[in-house]
Amino acid sequence: MSDAALKLDIFRSHYRRDVSLRLAALAAAMLALAFLVLVDLAKGPSGMALAEVWATLWAGPHGADRMAATILWQLRMPQTAMGVLVGVCLGVAGLQMQTILSNPLASPFTLGFSAAAGFGAALAIMFGGFLPVPGFILVPASAFVMTLLACGLVYCVAALRGTTPEILVLAGIAVLFLFQSMQSLLQFMAAPEVLQQIVFWLFGSLLKASWTTVAVTAAILTACLPVVIRDSWKLTLLRLGDVNAASMGLSVDALRRRSFVLVSLLTAAAVCFVGTIGFVGLIAPHVARAAVGEDHRFALPMSATVGGIILIGASVFGKLLSPAAVIPVGIITAVAGVPMLFVVIARRGKGEQQ
Repeated sequence: MSDAALKLDIFRSHYRRDVSLRLAALAAAMLALAFLVLVDLAKGPSGMALAEVWATLWAGPHGADRMAATILWQLRMPQTAMGVLVGVCLGVAGLQMQTILSNPLASPFTLGFSAAAGFGAALAIMFGGFLPVPGFILVPASAFVMTLLACGLVYCVAALRGTTPEILVLAGIAVLFLFQSMQSLLQFMAAPEVLQQIVFWLFGSLLKASWTTVAVTAAILTACLPVVIRDSWKLTLLRLGDVNAASMGLSVDALRRRSFVLVSLLTAAAVCFVGTIGFVGLIAPHVARAAVGEDHRFALPMSATVGGIILIGASVFGKLLSPAAVIPVGIITAVAGVPMLFVVIARRGKGEQQ
């Protein structure tokens, strides 16, 4: 065997080993998420053993034990399913955002999408009574529309000045402060009982979930995933830098615009029903890269799975802290995200020194 053939054989062996390790890490993360889902279903004001949860799941929504079936399928299952979907949406959107902006501290909220959703929800809560539309439809619809409006504003600025990471970040910061200031103005003008509703929405809670909201979020995620999967290899190329990616035939601006629209849709689907939930889109991509590397064929599903783990883990932790009155997951992810962010900064600083 010649030296070239021997080197090629060694390279293939290393590649197969790396792929096996990445698939094993992905399988372990999915098993961890499945376990947390079972624990989350078992926790609540009326506790259920894991064996009872498993039996009720197998029996289906029309099982013989009507009380257990109602608690599990009508009350807890929509919240847990929504938690997984929101975590997946934010994990995928976060990884895409950090890739197209070439910024490790970027997240779906960097461009003001969260602030826009909060303003839309506050606007609907405050003035929705003047419209003949139920609040449970008007509030998420208004949050969704405002998120897309924020996307449109940033997109227009980027279209005028170029879709470079710097222009996108600067336009996003401007949109962020615009919607935050208008949201603050509404809170200042709101009556005490209306202000309480706005603040509770901004906390971010899975208690608002229902099978209808789960279906809508799942439909948006399902519509976005084929495009995300198709662009996974192109996103990996983009990590090499704009110049290198363009030299390989990649249309960098088109990929950045397409990913930007997908991020806005995924973020809008995630926050319009459950409220603002921070840090998931920031932390999940870093954990995914540490586990499987920069190859987005593996990093995207890993980031989605880690996003689900973070959100369901926060839900379980909130139920353990206060079983009778569930603490909103947005509060827990915000508190837990701070030390996670410090770890990310410390690891990055250590890597740069080496």
